[in-house]
Amino acid sequence: MFKKFTAAEMLMLVAAFMSLIFSEALWFTGEAQSAIFVGLWVPSILGFTILLKLIKNQKND
Repeated sequence: MFKKFTAAEMLMLVAAFMSLIFSEALWFTGEAQSAIFVGLWVPSILGFTILLKLIKNQKND
């Protein structure tokens, strides 16, 4: 499954996952506002990844 990902897409996926982990760590240490702020990065990173993939696919057509 992961063979279909390019290096850039894998990097973005890892960045989103690390953001999620960091957000949860902040939440459980009592930094609720910071946790919510960092947690909002996850959909932004994934959305940007999708945008880049759509642009790449559009150029190939």
